[in-house]
Amino acid sequence: MRILLITNHFHPEEFRCNDLAFALAERGHKVTVLTAIPDYPQGKFPKGYGIFRKRVERVRGVKVLRSFIIPRGNGGKLRLMLNYGSSLLAQCWDALWLGLFGRYDYVLVHETSPVMVGVPGVIVSKLRRVPMDFWVLDLWPESLQDAGGVNNPKILGFFGGLTRWIYKHSRKILISSRGFKDSICEMGDFGGKLVYFPNWADVALGGPSTGSGTAEAERSFASLRMTDSRSSMLPEGFRVMFAGNIGEAQDMESLMGAALALKEEKDIQFCIVGDGRKRPWVEEFIKEHGLEATVHLLGRHPIEAMPAFFAAADVMLVTLKDSRIFNRTAPAKLQAYMNAGKPIAAMMNGEGASVIAEAGCGYSVAAGDSEAFAALLRRMRSLEPSELSAMGARGKDYCSLNFDFGRSVATIETLMAGASTASTSSTSSSGIGITGQAQ
Repeated sequence: MRILLITNHFHPEEFRCNDLAFALAERGHKVTVLTAIPDYPQGKFPKGYGIFRKRVERVRGVKVLRSFIIPRGNGGKLRLMLNYGSSLLAQCWDALWLGLFGRYDYVLVHETSPVMVGVPGVIVSKLRRVPMDFWVLDLWPESLQDAGGVNNPKILGFFGGLTRWIYKHSRKILISSRGFKDSICEMGDFGGKLVYFPNWADVALGGPSTGSGTAEAERSFASLRMTDSRSSMLPEGFRVMFAGNIGEAQDMESLMGAALALKEEKDIQFCIVGDGRKRPWVEEFIKEHGLEATVHLLGRHPIEAMPAFFAAADVMLVTLKDSRIFNRTAPAKLQAYMNAGKPIAAMMNGEGASVIAEAGCGYSVAAGDSEAFAALLRRMRSLEPSELSAMGARGKDYCSLNFDFGRSVATIETLMAGASTASTSSTSSSGIGITGQAQ
């Protein structure tokens, strides 16, 4: 089939839509991606890309069309407005052209943020008279209010109306978290459109996933040290590792509060792998409170290097602030941690904590409770290695059953199979569970 995938981010940016597009191309489908010039997370165009460079390219059998965009820069509000606005206008123009002259059987919109990425999808869908499915990974306007700090009722009302319009013109709404259901149904009678489509562990994270402290893990990380000058020697002791974006949503204040409470317990070592807008604050906190001996910032690394980091950790950490949107979200890193067979310590509420409890792969405390989190890490340090390994194994089994990439690709192909008739009869009355994955 001829598929148009519309997304804000695509290769070389690291997002799950990459895996899906490449897999569909490998299965013989003709895949075109309409996206923007890459600028995430650095805030600038990477080497080789620009307004006049690589605007059209072919990557692993996928044709990639890149719309104009103003880079997000340091991520300030003005630059983000320019970034979002320029992307919307450019993609709508390109969508008009593709809708008039392109040939597609099916449109899939990958919505991270902002929600306006759905507008060009509707344009192509209407002009080509083909169904559009909307893959939701970020709730709007909740994200604008909870994460962006926007409280103006007119602005929230506008984006609420726009989101409702996009949902209305979508054949199916794919939700990455079961917690999204209530929010979307509050927008209108969309329950029959919902399809549970959870994240999967990144395909590139297929490296070592044996128990922590094994010879294989240590050899893997030693190899990484020799080949990647950005890596630092991991400290000795009980390694608790945070991997991913260091941002506002991740509640670094509470994470550092737990590290401060454990300052004198030198055997508990915090290893933070990643980068983000909050990193300068973390660096200053470490310096101000003398945490250099127990908190280690290891920087951002290619996704292919992450299995070696995971393998060398004893416990993986996930934290989220307490808010409506975050409580309804299961962070994508959960799947990566589970797939690596690592036990998880979490400080968050809602859907993510429920998944950990359901899988039996770790423990969680309430969002923002630094003291309880510190106590949890003390408790996990005291467990036998066999207990930690058993948690990790349960998480890996749960991941295989519920977050399998092959099933996700099959789900999309099932949706595509009904594209010619735009039939919705293949789903249940609620629409949840078309993949057959555990509810």
